[in-house]
Amino acid sequence: MTPKVGKTPKAGKTPKVGKAPKNRKPAAPAPGTQPTAVAFLERLKIRQSDIEQAKYQRYFKTGKGDYAEGDFFMGVRMGEVFTLSKEFAAMSMEDIEKLLEQDIHEARAGAVKIMSLQAQKKKTTEERRRELYELYLRRHDRINNWDLVDLGAGRVVGGWLMDKPRDPLYELARSENMWERRTAIVATSAFIREGQLDDTFAIAEILLHDKEDLIQKAVGGWVRDAGRSSRERLLAFLDEHAATMPRTALRYAIEHLGKEQRAYYLTLKDRVSPN
Repeated sequence: MTPKVGKTPKAGKTPKVGKAPKNRKPAAPAPGTQPTAVAFLERLKIRQSDIEQAKYQRYFKTGKGDYAEGDFFMGVRMGEVFTLSKEFAAMSMEDIEKLLEQDIHEARAGAVKIMSLQAQKKKTTEERRRELYELYLRRHDRINNWDLVDLGAGRVVGGWLMDKPRDPLYELARSENMWERRTAIVATSAFIREGQLDDTFAIAEILLHDKEDLIQKAVGGWVRDAGRSSRERLLAFLDEHAATMPRTALRYAIEHLGKEQRAYYLTLKDRVSPN
């Protein structure tokens, strides 16, 4: 049975994942053929595991009121999703978007991974990189979990903006959508790799007091990574903000510091907010 691409289940219902017949192993795309979303879904389907599905439901917060409420996980290990994405790395923009439209989380993860692979490939044209960037932003409604953002923001968004004005990131940082805000800081990983740290610290300041835990973790994590290139700038940032920044962000930011430095910045925090 061929999976239906783009179909959304009725509200309140969980998409059905049928069990593939034994020994059925759909072949990888033949050389010279265009990999499709339908074929990708077929290959995902035979890798479904009830055990992995249960793990995902515990790991990602999918309950009512949680950040991933209603997100459906088929139960395929991400390592297998990424391996499959490499086989389908030449997928067309149209079929990538078809995968993004799926309610199956692993299908959307595959789509974003393919986008990232295409964006970082040296032979990819500037036109295609622009299309990937525009697709990412246009369908951010489908890139709606922290792992999906982290898969694509750096290569697709940050990579495109490397030699361009970074204004779009500052707009995203002020978005009401938490995933767009996370994209703003995660995208700067492309700049960090090149030793360009200004945008990471500037966007971190915008997001510093964000109420969402997943944004606080990203702020702390990316400031910490920027600190690998410049410990001086990290310490200057902490000297200014450690006393008032959320504890979650602070703990991530100081993770790679020495024991005494970590204790010092936590003490600054405790003086202001002992709880």
